[in-house]
Amino acid sequence: MTDTPRFELFSFWRTSATYRVRVAFNLKGVQPEEHNINIDANEQRSEAYLKINPLGGIPALIDREKRSDGQLHTPITQSLAILEFLDEMYPQPALLPTDLHGRARVRSLAAMLAADTHPMITPRVKKYLTTTGGFDDAAWRAWQIHWFTTGLQAVEQRLATESATGTFCHGDSVTMADICLASIIAVMKVFKIEVPNTPTIDRIMAQCHQLEAFVKAEPARQKGAPAA
Repeated sequence: MTDTPRFELFSFWRTSATYRVRVAFNLKGVQPEEHNINIDANEQRSEAYLKINPLGGIPALIDREKRSDGQLHTPITQSLAILEFLDEMYPQPALLPTDLHGRARVRSLAAMLAADTHPMITPRVKKYLTTTGGFDDAAWRAWQIHWFTTGLQAVEQRLATESATGTFCHGDSVTMADICLASIIAVMKVFKIEVPNTPTIDRIMAQCHQLEAFVKAEPARQKGAPAA
């Protein structure tokens, strides 16, 4: 009989944020127990899930190992916070550089993708724009293309011109920046959207997609994903 996984991950097959956490778990060699929260069925707004994450965002992580006082830890929400938590708990392979400026650069690139680009195309934004903002399907797709393009072109400019870029976004090992970049590319594939003229991003993604940690995390491979 196998041991019960230490972590519970509340996830959904399609979300960019869940993809990031899956990649990190894969890189660290840790397997959480996943609970599918069907965003399309509005399960993230259920009373039970809102007790875990009052914002209703996916993913959320629960550490089953209790605190010294016997109480459960507070659920961890926000994918970047989860990535840093996992990196501190399991230091190898490291997802952040050892030097101060390197860590700041990686966090900056990660935030451009996870905080400035991804939030613009989430289901709750779509729901508001299509129910209150007067968007039809064509307007929503134009919105998606605009924000994906804006975000990726800015990241491409940095990666192509900054000397710290290496085989990956920062140097020659995977960092949080690569995970966040791959998460945007993964969800763009789901939506069948491409941003042209990003050769540096394309090169880095080709390297990432050779790694099992990224391949296993692909949305189409997850439970609940529609058949191809």
